[in-house]
Amino acid sequence: MSENAEQDKIDPEILEQAQELARGAEILPHGTNALANRLQSAKKDKRPLRVKFGVDPTSSDLHLGHTVVLRKLQQFQEYGHRVVIIIGGFTARIGDPTGRDITRPPLSDEDVQINAKTYLDQIGCVLDLEKTEITNNADWLKPMDLNNIIKLTSSVTVNQLLAKEAFGNRLDKQLPISLHELLYPLLQGYDSVAVRADIEFGGTDQRFNNLQGREVQLFYNMEPQLVLLMPLIEGTDGERKMSKTYGNHIALKDSPSDMFGKCMRIPDNLIIKYFNLTTTLSGKEVEAIEKELAQGVNPKDIKLKLAEQIVSQYHGKVKAELELQNWNKIHSQRILPSIEDMQTYILPHPHPQLFRLLVETGLASSSSEAKRLIAEGAVRFNNKTIDDPSGGYLQLVHGNQPSGELGILQIGRRKFVRIVSELALEERI
Repeated sequence: MSENAEQDKIDPEILEQAQELARGAEILPHGTNALANRLQSAKKDKRPLRVKFGVDPTSSDLHLGHTVVLRKLQQFQEYGHRVVIIIGGFTARIGDPTGRDITRPPLSDEDVQINAKTYLDQIGCVLDLEKTEITNNADWLKPMDLNNIIKLTSSVTVNQLLAKEAFGNRLDKQLPISLHELLYPLLQGYDSVAVRADIEFGGTDQRFNNLQGREVQLFYNMEPQLVLLMPLIEGTDGERKMSKTYGNHIALKDSPSDMFGKCMRIPDNLIIKYFNLTTTLSGKEVEAIEKELAQGVNPKDIKLKLAEQIVSQYHGKVKAELELQNWNKIHSQRILPSIEDMQTYILPHPHPQLFRLLVETGLASSSSEAKRLIAEGAVRFNNKTIDDPSGGYLQLVHGNQPSGELGILQIGRRKFVRIVSELALEERI
């Protein structure tokens, strides 16, 4: 049957809903029509679809890259479907081998519980947790006896598991694969059985694991789930996927100022992708923005809209508008923040090396980031670029001013700290 003929059998309202839910996603198998048919069946049965998303709480922080899937889940929630979040209380202790050349170190139960709590707090920034079913796969995986484990493993062959890209890469490089890692896709697949998932969400890197869930459901005589894959989003460097490891991430815990500034560092060619995948704007709204770009509107002006939108989603409209005003003052009108609005740092004697000072003042999160910022020429003192990470500030100032005021330490165009000399202040006393 042709695609058009298939669509003719679907309620137009349901088809429109499916097309919006499918925007930016890959749906397996059979694409948007399969989703539309699943939506129509659920409506006929007067029940919401059960939409599964599993998270292994292997760290404590979420960033915009994680929210790509959460935003799509939010859309399903708005259409009245049941989002089921599975905390990988059991699978996190194994660790997903996807994209790994080495076996992940095991996590303790305590680590999992701590990380899970912070995950849920941050997930609540996107999803309505009161309408979300929260489960933990330790509830059904931990009690499994050997008979049930053997039954589960009989649903797949070793050849099929070794077809997973991560395992194939390791075999090619003659790197070890632990037996427990082979079980990971099966355990994730069994999660779909346990929660009776109609749809499973994941990033494109989860294709193998999510499709394995279909096979496991069939083995247990269930209708296999659809798989909805969302693309991975590049970080602020525009090259590698967003990751805390690469330092190119926009964290949900970032301050409004940091979040706004990081959004403004996104390359122009990723503006529309960010609007599509990280904001709450509809497809029609994003198309209108894309049209503005095509008509020659300055990408910087569009990026300001993006930064304001993202900050508004996580910190509220008032703070987003304030950051936009601050950005325009500093970047367009070249107005520095007032001394009263700046953080003041009293420079001790003997004074620390420059890269350490950047960390102590909070202008850099680590020594390595501080050294990188200095090497990139992003650090200025009293409007003079500083390029010696080991240097100190007293040698940059020609004599201590009686007031103890040394000057303004600046990172880029949005971070400022007022530096005051402890030595000069003591002499005044």
